[in-house]
Amino acid sequence: MATVLVVEDNAANMTLATFLLQSAGHVVLSATDAEAGLTIARSDHPDLILMDIQLPGMDGLTATGLLKADPETRGIPVIALTALAMKGDEERIRAAGCDGYIAKPLAYKEFLATIATRLSQPVA
Repeated sequence: MATVLVVEDNAANMTLATFLLQSAGHVVLSATDAEAGLTIARSDHPDLILMDIQLPGMDGLTATGLLKADPETRGIPVIALTALAMKGDEERIRAAGCDGYIAKPLAYKEFLATIATRLSQPVA
């Protein structure tokens, strides 16, 4: 069991991600914007962060950069949740500091497999 922070502003996507993670036995923390996500990451130190890229206010890539620049949170793996699945997007997402990405709409088997794989890898 792991604690996973989901930063997602779309209620349907948040509900689905939360349901899938809880069904797999994980504890879910949630934030609907990047600022709240940063606060929760710093206070609760989740095992993994799922970060929507297109958020109101600060976007997910900016938030990820701040997390990776902070010694307190840099070791937390961040997986981008994105509808941006065009050529070049994965490179841009990884260059911003994300440790992987999951395309939306969420396909539950791939979603859970990606989470399980990321949680089993040692933190760099």
